Amino acid sequence: MHRRALLSLTAGAGLLAAGCANTTSTATTPAAPALQGTGDLGVVIERALGALTLVNTSTRQAIGRVEGLGDLSHASVVFSRDGRYAFVFGRDGAATRVDILAQKITHRVMQAGNSIGGAISDDGRLVVAQNYTPGGIKVFDAATLELLADVPATMPNGQRSRVVGLADLPQRRFVYSLFDAGAICIADCSDPRQPKVTTLPNIGKQPYDALLSPNGRTYIAGLFGEDGLAMVDMWAPKLQVRRILGGYGRGEQPLPVYKMPHLRGWAIAGQHAYLPAVGRHEVLVVDTTTWEEVGRIPVAGQPVFVMARPDGRQVWVNFSVPDYHRVQVIDTPSQTIIDTLEPGKAVLHMEFTPRGESVWISCRDSHQVQVYDTHTRQLQASLKVDAPSGIFFTARAQRMGF
Repeated sequence: MHRRALLSLTAGAGLLAAGCANTTSTATTPAAPALQGTGDLGVVIERALGALTLVNTSTRQAIGRVEGLGDLSHASVVFSRDGRYAFVFGRDGAATRVDILAQKITHRVMQAGNSIGGAISDDGRLVVAQNYTPGGIKVFDAATLELLADVPATMPNGQRSRVVGLADLPQRRFVYSLFDAGAICIADCSDPRQPKVTTLPNIGKQPYDALLSPNGRTYIAGLFGEDGLAMVDMWAPKLQVRRILGGYGRGEQPLPVYKMPHLRGWAIAGQHAYLPAVGRHEVLVVDTTTWEEVGRIPVAGQPVFVMARPDGRQVWVNFSVPDYHRVQVIDTPSQTIIDTLEPGKAVLHMEFTPRGESVWISCRDSHQVQVYDTHTRQLQASLKVDAPSGIFFTARAQRMGF
């Protein structure tokens, strides 16, 4: 009995000591950040201040801010596979890696004189920047932003072309268009230090942007220098360009183009693609089996972004000046406008939550991001953000072409 009591007393003393130690540790050690996933997070570009507002799409709140990203007047973002890191490409040619959870910049390189976007490989190991000045692409290690390859977009006259419409393809490949050369290029970066580039020439005048279908099969480049688009079937044994929608505005006087339309975004819903008509107050409807025009939908102004809700039931459209205070909603079964919203001044971008129950809309001149229920079109939240432009959610990490 005496031995058992002694053991009990000794154990109790140990527990008491441990309790005292824990109490002391808690008092002197800063609390660790609360654990959270990244699936419902995102970033909003603060265009004028060179910063990111970090947001949570479930709570519809801002959760932090990261500064020091330079000129973000035409910034775009891609995400690491786990959604933790945002790679930001600025107009000043900087590429920046931001840790969303730690809310800080981890790496930053000035890689060009003028850059308008980037992409990340399917395995998440390579990041590629598309550049205006000097024209071409650059390949970086995603973990360190070490430069692995510089691929100039050189034309026959020796000058460089501006690069647009960059998108990722399976097997560490990237596809992009040359604005000044009228060409589409496919870069195989399986050996990232020695990319192999296939060029498809004579696609049309001045490709200005492009989209990749959700399955990665179809790459479509819009043409600014002429009516029509250039399409490539990426699954074909031999890659070649097919012209579609040639002369869709033939015989009509086009309006001045106040802002170049953007094709980036899933504007494919069901069997139809919905595309902005350059310089017109129309959205073109295209059959994705034949790639022929099957309809036009009159809209409130010159469309900039034409984006399909993830389920394809709706297409949301915003506009250039003087109509950039409006957003219109197209019902895809009836192909009619079912709502016109006025979220604020200078609507620049829209982003759907992963399942499409909400859409976030940036209103630059109102300094607000407005969140709407896509079913009722009622306002769900309003966030104060300085001159917001692009909105990017981490769900993009799991999609090709984003």
